[in-house]
Amino acid sequence: QGQLVESGGGLVQRGGSLRLSCEAPGTIFSVYVMEWYRQPPGKQRDLVALTTTDGNTHVANSVKGRFTISRDYAKNTVVLQMNSLKPEDTAVYYCSARRVGGRPEYWGQGTQVTVSS
Repeated sequence: QGQLVESGGGLVQRGGSLRLSCEAPGTIFSVYVMEWYRQPPGKQRDLVALTTTDGNTHVANSVKGRFTISRDYAKNTVVLQMNSLKPEDTAVYYCSARRVGGRPEYWGQGTQVTVSS
């Protein structure tokens, strides 16, 4: 608990941008697949994007072309850059870490993203 520290959420208008950051201990960052999930009100938590230890990335179809995920190896931080935001992107966003082939073992505290129309 408390291993992943998120920052960067907030309120933005449609079409705006936000940048979420997730800082992890080096022992996790260097070994684990890092992911971003989101959970809209009353809905399930879904995967948004992931990055492997060697920097390969995957983003969900719903955000492809608008969101990018990247690793800052100097800061042990995973960044989710969100552009062209839509009201349907409104959710609590969670950072997670898992081993290859495994389920998330660590979660951040969550950060609220609200997109107004």
